[in-house]
Amino acid sequence: MRIQILSLRPDRLPASLRLAGYGVAVAVLLYLTQAPVTDLPPETLWDKAEHALAWLVLTAIGLAFWPRRPARVAGFAFLFGALVEVLQSTLPFGRDGDARDLLADSVGIVVAVAVWAALRRLAAPTLRRAKSRA
Repeated sequence: MRIQILSLRPDRLPASLRLAGYGVAVAVLLYLTQAPVTDLPPETLWDKAEHALAWLVLTAIGLAFWPRRPARVAGFAFLFGALVEVLQSTLPFGRDGDARDLLADSVGIVVAVAVWAALRRLAAPTLRRAKSRA
């Protein structure tokens, strides 16, 4: 009798589920960045730290879903951050676009990719040993 273990790797989920999950993350972030200031909870962190943390999480989710496409994930996150700032500058919700916010977004993206790359390097010897046994 052979027992099949369910893989818990997000990159092995069906593409439609990965896209839906990432779409939800993008939609939540879009709402939080475009909603009128009066509709949001009070700030608890420095604004730039909140931006960096939000884009770190967005990028980390993308890297978990598509680990073989780090440049595309990071590029999308950066372009999404730029779009957010353009929308904040143009939409009448009392928000202001700020290039420093995009810089903070970029810091979050770079940190996420750096941590992802370090984890991949640490896991590489283990993965090579597992493949050689198979």
